[in-house]
Amino acid sequence: MSTIFQTEPFTVEQGVKPQHRAQAAHGYWRAFSRKLRYPLGPEKKAVAFLESVMDPSHAISAVSKDGAFLGMAGFKSPQGALVGGDMRDMARVYGWIGGSVRGALIQALERTCDDDTLLMDGIFVEPAARGQGVGTALLNAIEVYSAQQGFRQIRLDVIDTNPRARTLYERLGFAERSVLSLGPLRSVFGFSSATEMTKAIVR
Repeated sequence: MSTIFQTEPFTVEQGVKPQHRAQAAHGYWRAFSRKLRYPLGPEKKAVAFLESVMDPSHAISAVSKDGAFLGMAGFKSPQGALVGGDMRDMARVYGWIGGSVRGALIQALERTCDDDTLLMDGIFVEPAARGQGVGTALLNAIEVYSAQQGFRQIRLDVIDTNPRARTLYERLGFAERSVLSLGPLRSVFGFSSATEMTKAIVR
């Protein structure tokens, strides 16, 4: 793992330390359980699935000076994604029938990734670390990493039930590009629409 930058109270690093993998899976589920409750729930199975398929090379994490896990930003690129996996991974946790149904629901949330774009795949901060600038630091680190890898822009989707996150993204220079309505699927995923936002990378 390499340090992207260090602030006074914590370090922002590429990847996720092995000892933080389980906590990262729990944190991801906590942050997105409302959206993923039908595709991946119940919690015990969801966390087991996330921990088994998580690719640390597609994440940036924040760690305190004493080694505590503070939060994570995941991303998707043409080379892979933080949360990947295939039908076999789903079946290992949910069985073949349950895995097939959940796989179809997950497919409804899939987003294509252009070669010149880094696509955010979830960001969260542990409850005890909120209000310390961890979320902003993770997003800044994503921008640094994107520039290092030669991407031209960062893209993310923010749901209509998370206005606080949208405010943060706008403050950091992300702009709305389009809005996707879920229609009848809103009752499944717990939100009505998702706004696509992008930010150009300045080198």
